[in-house]
Amino acid sequence: MDKFTTLTGVAAPMRITNVDTDRIIPKQYLKTIKRTGLGKGLFSEMRYNDDGSENPDFILNKPAYRNAKVLVAGDNFGCGSSREHAPWALTDFGIRCVISTSFADIFFNNCAKNGILAIVVSPEDLEKLFEDAERGSNATLTIDLESQTIKGPDGGTLHFDVDAGRKESLLNGLDEIGLTLMRASKIDAYEEKLAARGFA
Repeated sequence: MDKFTTLTGVAAPMRITNVDTDRIIPKQYLKTIKRTGLGKGLFSEMRYNDDGSENPDFILNKPAYRNAKVLVAGDNFGCGSSREHAPWALTDFGIRCVISTSFADIFFNNCAKNGILAIVVSPEDLEKLFEDAERGSNATLTIDLESQTIKGPDGGTLHFDVDAGRKESLLNGLDEIGLTLMRASKIDAYEEKLAARGFA
């Protein structure tokens, strides 16, 4: 997976609470096991009208937010089913960071496994970020994972917490397989010990 070090991009405000994974990527897009091509289905029930045309009122259809890299979202983002297609769709669209006051646990973990930084902030800080994100094309945030900071368009900086293991994985672009391969020599040594004792 791609490393996450520093990200600078437009932040789209989504003032909706309890956005579940069915809304992030509806069921009709779950037939694939490929991680690409799902961006077109991201939030499709909100992004498109019944005739397939774009809903001009949906935030990601507005010109200023079409290339958003950050999503500032309401409480309990990613609740519902555990589908990994949700972070796949976000990544394929171009979103690499989601900021909220709370996330569903499975979605939160799936984000990290797919190179998305999910950041938990206080309600007060989220409101500041919403105000920044509502500036349209001037709604640029810079997220620095190493220093654990979010810098707003006026230069104001917020600090966020992140689990040390999650931080290491994202900074180095390592999913679970990558983390396992980093320990390959220790695994091999352990297997050799077992073989020597007749357990192989």
